Amino acid sequence: MRFSGAMTALVTPLKNNALDEAAYRDFIEFQISEGIHGLVPCGTTGESATLTHEEHERVIEICIEQTRGRVPVLAGAGSNNTAEAIRLALFAKKSGADGALLITPYYNKPTQEGLYRHFKAIAQAVDLPLVPYNVPGRTGCNLLPATLARLAHDFPHIVGVKEATGDMVQGSKVLAACPQGFCVLSGDDLTALPLMSLGGCGMISVTSNVAPRSMAAMYNAFASGDLAGAARIHHGLFPLHEALFFESNPIPVKTALGLMGRMRDEMRLPLCPMSEEPKKRLTDVLRQQKLL
Repeated sequence: MRFSGAMTALVTPLKNNALDEAAYRDFIEFQISEGIHGLVPCGTTGESATLTHEEHERVIEICIEQTRGRVPVLAGAGSNNTAEAIRLALFAKKSGADGALLITPYYNKPTQEGLYRHFKAIAQAVDLPLVPYNVPGRTGCNLLPATLARLAHDFPHIVGVKEATGDMVQGSKVLAACPQGFCVLSGDDLTALPLMSLGGCGMISVTSNVAPRSMAAMYNAFASGDLAGAARIHHGLFPLHEALFFESNPIPVKTALGLMGRMRDEMRLPLCPMSEEPKKRLTDVLRQQKLL
């Protein structure tokens, strides 16, 4: 399985502190109808940190059911507990996901050898395409290019990485060190196009929750060789990329979707409603982008 294109890091709609299944199914249909290339449930943007195991599993099941094979589903399955990550990845496989996205262990701050052994244990236990997710700003540890390359060469079903450092030097080193065909997906909308220009194969996007058609169009333009067209879309979306991080993700994107009428802007503590001043600035950007 090769993951590529504009893939959405899906939000998880909530209503009265429970999964809003109807809104979630409608949102998946919206994403697919707008031309998105793949869906990623239960990542950071999906508030996976505050979902129970039962909710996590149900969110993945619904996504797979609703998608019906029309686009790939890369299910969030990571943990800072290796045994728990194995259990979640096995569930993703059992449910019919096309792959599992595996956050680097957070808070523990493992060494590079510890990171290697963590992903090795998952790869040995789960026969499913696996995609580590490297976001040091969230986790406190950085999966370095040499460690990732070692994993990619040792375990062919570790097929890619979500590289969310926004660091083009690190991205270049990953692309140079990993096997041919290894999928380097940007996890940073602001630098997705630059990473693709180095050889990246797409992005797992926050922005595509609110602007899936535009994010898909940027990838399609790039893939067809229309670099100027891709750059125009990239520059046009830049204010939106920035606005969706006025506060911690996913607070702004969920607020935006509430303003757009796609779902309630309900979040779970410790996330809380967006402050008024950044919310006003976000609203202004959404209007400028013709999303309201």
